[in-house]
Amino acid sequence: MSTERPRRAVVTGIGVIAPNGLRADAYWKSVREGLGVLDRITREGCQDLPLKVAGEVRGFDVGDLIEERFLVQTDRFSHYAMAAAQLALDDAGLAREGPEEPFEIGVVTAAGSGGGEFGQRELQKLWGQGSKFVGPYQSIAWFYAASTGQISIRSGFKGPCGVVASDEAGGLDGIAHAARAVRRGTGAVVVGAAEAPLAPYSMVCQLGYPELSSVEDPDRAYRPFTSGACGFVPAEGGAMLVVEDESRARDRGAAVRAVVAGHGATFTGASRWEESREGLARAIRVALDEAGCAPEEIDVVFADALGVPEADRAEALAIADVLGAHAGRVPVTAPKTGIGRAYCGAPVLDTAAAVFAMEHGVVPPTPNVFDICHDLDLVMSRARPAELRTALVLSRGLMGSNAALVVRRGDDTAR
Repeated sequence: MSTERPRRAVVTGIGVIAPNGLRADAYWKSVREGLGVLDRITREGCQDLPLKVAGEVRGFDVGDLIEERFLVQTDRFSHYAMAAAQLALDDAGLAREGPEEPFEIGVVTAAGSGGGEFGQRELQKLWGQGSKFVGPYQSIAWFYAASTGQISIRSGFKGPCGVVASDEAGGLDGIAHAARAVRRGTGAVVVGAAEAPLAPYSMVCQLGYPELSSVEDPDRAYRPFTSGACGFVPAEGGAMLVVEDESRARDRGAAVRAVVAGHGATFTGASRWEESREGLARAIRVALDEAGCAPEEIDVVFADALGVPEADRAEALAIADVLGAHAGRVPVTAPKTGIGRAYCGAPVLDTAAAVFAMEHGVVPPTPNVFDICHDLDLVMSRARPAELRTALVLSRGLMGSNAALVVRRGDDTAR
């Protein structure tokens, strides 16, 4: 009988491009302080649409991070993903070393909005000037798989690559996909999601979502778990992680920031928020079982926090269904209320925040939320010091996907 220790998937690198920070440290500082950056949408062609408030990435100079030859063939959503991937590789120390064996490293991304801005621009050329004016990259830049392809090409990674298309919850499903690839033998996977839904065509597509908030006051547009909940506001950006085999990471002296311990996923149907209670609870149970984690071991919950009354109630009940009496004691937070929901990027940003929270021993607050109407210990106003060893991250998609991820603290001290 083999006594070889099972491979563990650990997080060794984090890269963030978000409305509240263009690097991981800036993002965490803003999240920890509970800063809200939601504001009026300023993108060209978007000002006259009913959607008025969002989380925009500002001050992002793509030319500082990505070579021109990639810029001409990619959309903004891939720019964010490629930049975040590079930052994650730098953080993990892989960018400095380079892949010893290109087949040892893979890439997995999740995507929902795709390259809407690039696609709209090229279609306008088609109908306004003719087919000869449409660039050749129109065929790939809009595609939801573009970020995976461009990250792997740019870095020379030839390991298992993939794209997860499972709604907003795909951000967590992608991390689980990467962790399973590592457990099967892949050395490392660059994984995550970044979105760019703030372009005219993309925004018009979103206007069909009944869950979208049309409130024009940035401080009141996204207030989940309150009596004033009126939907969510979108955001752009996201995060990328380096998920790596623990032994490989330690052999090269990398810091183990967290362990990807368990994951569960279910599907309950578009906008069926009452039914999402059962589906999300099932996903949580599966994630806890895979992690070998008892309900009382959960030290913090990063909530999906949709901002729709029925959905908020279903999530609060799902947490109670699984965690039992512990549900009333465990701190719950939703940092995304300060930046908006970046679709597939949102739960990856939450996972990054969970890793930072465990490293620094503090639960970040939920911006703009003060008067909750659900039986949750929601952290509000200011960060709360706490001993955190295990975090539960939750996500649901507008089309009906539900996911839960359990991450445990790494062995290394906070950085």
